[in-house]
Amino acid sequence: MILPCALVDAWVAEDAPYGDLTTRALDIGMIAARIRFAPRAPAVVCCVEEVESLLQRNGACVRRLRSSGEWAAAGEVILEAEGEAQALHLVWRTAQTLLEQAAGIATATRRIVEAARGAAPEIAVECTRKAVPGARAWSTRAVLAGGGAMHRLGLSESILVFAEHAALLGGWDGVYAKIPAIRQANPGKKITAEAKTPGEARALAEAGVDIVQVDKFSPSDVAALVEHASRLSPAPLVVATGGIDIGNAAAYAATGCAALVTSAPYWARPIDVQVTIVPATTATVPATTATG
Repeated sequence: MILPCALVDAWVAEDAPYGDLTTRALDIGMIAARIRFAPRAPAVVCCVEEVESLLQRNGACVRRLRSSGEWAAAGEVILEAEGEAQALHLVWRTAQTLLEQAAGIATATRRIVEAARGAAPEIAVECTRKAVPGARAWSTRAVLAGGGAMHRLGLSESILVFAEHAALLGGWDGVYAKIPAIRQANPGKKITAEAKTPGEARALAEAGVDIVQVDKFSPSDVAALVEHASRLSPAPLVVATGGIDIGNAAAYAATGCAALVTSAPYWARPIDVQVTIVPATTATVPATTATG
């Protein structure tokens, strides 16, 4: 997944709609300069390719040393470029902020995935659609770079029934009655429903939904539901959600559920990325693909 150039260019235009006044006032725009990006802490990097492309579109010669999804050590240069100072200063903050925010999500996702798979090597870790509005594209990019998957990309492509839907049908019995019609009208979609109590979860499993999503259950309650569901035919999958993070991912993964669903990576602290801009050396940075 690569972010569209038009999206990244729009972020630069938002920051500098009429160019960089400071660089112009100092009359340094045509000076040959070098820019380097390096995380200050170990991180799973993300959106390096977008920054590479952004710099190239502004005339810089770029060398990418790490690719999205790879770990980088503290202080390790992940990308460097040479070009006119006016181009480097124009994209500097947009590039830095994108790298910092995306690396924060990617790193948090990777750590949850590693914790969960330490207990259940095949378990999926999925992120919800609760990214900050307007930031879903790069947030999704970061989740994928971190080794996670998306639970839902939005309302349009998945069926997930909440208690708030059931309330408009007079309760869960109204939902149960509609399951055959939903399946017939949407044969390519799985039907997921979220339960808030163990009793609701067992009833949903027995009603024939494909996936029972449980919200804020204890690990022991999730394990009990997994055992109950395994005796049904067909057996629905069980997905755990609600408050899942690095601290409890292993305990939930050990229940035998099919996936953990979390929003925690979206609220992870960004990874501080150090940026240096200095006069260019005599040697030009070769434009290459990733070597890391």
